Amino acid sequence: MRTFASLAVFALASATALAGDPDLCVPRCPATAQARFTTQIPSGAACPQTKVDLCYTNTSLNLVFTALGETNFYFNPNQTTNGDIWEYEVMEAFIYKGANDPQTYFEYEVNPNNVTYNAFVYNPSRVRTAGAPFDHAFITDPFGDGFAVNTVLDKPNNKWTSRSTIPLALFNGENPRGTTWRMNFFRTIVGPDTFPNQQLCGWKNTGLASFHITPAFGTVQFV
Repeated sequence: MRTFASLAVFALASATALAGDPDLCVPRCPATAQARFTTQIPSGAACPQTKVDLCYTNTSLNLVFTALGETNFYFNPNQTTNGDIWEYEVMEAFIYKGANDPQTYFEYEVNPNNVTYNAFVYNPSRVRTAGAPFDHAFITDPFGDGFAVNTVLDKPNNKWTSRSTIPLALFNGENPRGTTWRMNFFRTIVGPDTFPNQQLCGWKNTGLASFHITPAFGTVQFV
């Protein structure tokens, strides 16, 4: 989750993206597809490379997040599951089962300390319009519900990697082959000298300093 003082009403036409080929075709594991990005949101300035490898089983979506060019590995060690880990460094996936621009979607985050944030987001304006409803429904027992995560820090090589498993039952989405989903992937970069001013990096540029712009979500096909 990210909070900003002002957000203009933002209209982004997504019909063109949805009309053509999907942005990403995700295969059954062990094969993978990769989303990668190297730009900041919204400026388009350079950002350290981030990769997200995806595959699926009948019951889970598997994500491997890789943050390259990392120098800070910055987190708050006092934060636990569903804390405001997004204030520091995280990698994120926003996930929706369906082809339209969602008003409710799942927000998944992981930080370098292997702590996760797991919540359904209610964003009926689709663009987090100022004054419009905006709320979260948290998954309070993610590991009891079938989530898994393993994060490894490789400081000599300026890299951290997180392997995450998300149960497809969360979306009534088991056996997803042939279905179309909407997703976006993000990374925040900040250190002790720059906190709380973050670099916001993303797969699909939202056009604003906010991740919660659902018409910008990419189109993902399970194959």
